[in-house]
Amino acid sequence: MSDSARIFNEMNDRSREVFRRVVQGYLDTGDPVGSRTLTRSMSEKVSAATVRNVMQDLEYLGLLDSPHVSAGRVPTQMGLRMFVDGLLEVSDLDAQDRQKIDATLGEGNADVGGMLDRVGAALSGVTQGASLVLAPKHEAPIKHIEFVSLAHDRALVVLVFADGHVENRLFTPPPGQTPSSMREAANFLNSMVEGLTLSELQTSVRNQISQRRQEIDTLARDLVENGLALWADDEGSHERLIVRGRANLLGSEEEAEDLERIRTLFDDLERKRDIAEFLELAEEGDGVRIFIGSENKLFSLSGSSLVVSPYMNADRKIVGAVGVIGPKRLNYGRIVPIVDYTAQLVGKLISDRG
Repeated sequence: MSDSARIFNEMNDRSREVFRRVVQGYLDTGDPVGSRTLTRSMSEKVSAATVRNVMQDLEYLGLLDSPHVSAGRVPTQMGLRMFVDGLLEVSDLDAQDRQKIDATLGEGNADVGGMLDRVGAALSGVTQGASLVLAPKHEAPIKHIEFVSLAHDRALVVLVFADGHVENRLFTPPPGQTPSSMREAANFLNSMVEGLTLSELQTSVRNQISQRRQEIDTLARDLVENGLALWADDEGSHERLIVRGRANLLGSEEEAEDLERIRTLFDDLERKRDIAEFLELAEEGDGVRIFIGSENKLFSLSGSSLVVSPYMNADRKIVGAVGVIGPKRLNYGRIVPIVDYTAQLVGKLISDRG
């Protein structure tokens, strides 16, 4: 049992109500909540002094914080986590939100990339936050691989997939490569490629090269390793991160320091190549997951929250994720069903398209 869960279980009804009302008030307005405000809304008649004592106890437990000497209280990151885990009331998806998402995704574009672009725009528009969409890798079996020399220091690797999809990328081949070494490299790969996806081929190639090191020319071997490494490294990742709604998130923060933190977050997102960690986060649990502040290292500087959910293909394999980024003062109860519904809808569309 986590510390926050233990503390929550040990709290009495009055402490839980004060805590819930402080957090809900903060999420609604963004302002600290004072004891006099709470006194007017408590279910039992208590004095402001009694409420202040309870708030002090909650502050001592690390659940609330006092941003100014004479101000009310706001929840800490630990307090928000406890609220999300134990007290959050998730509403049903609003009919208008559902219609906006359905309309955006149902525009009939057969291109998955275009559809996911629209997912990002829809999430950003509906939530008035910033959206994050992790596009799936192309995992169809490969039919054929070819290396094409363009210059002494430039070559092209072409991958033809069994479903007709074609991808290619420029790379720098090893020095001294010849037409014969390029043919040998392609023949070596095509002899083992049938029925394998790119990730499976990369594993097979590593094993085969170590076993057949004497059979394949050194130059061709380097060409194979360089060409395929291109698809395995950060630059060659098939995963694509789509971030929409930067202006929404910037507009939600007023202080210059907060603005700079948000800019830092988005600069990091836009430069980030190793984006697979979002899938790893999503894979750690089914359904929607909520990361608050420093619980996700990428958002620790900006103090933002991430609400994210994986989506699956027809084989029930997680292939991507959708989410919403916002300040810690998010309307979690509304955002969670939106993200959950969008992830399920994207998974269905991905499955229907094969």
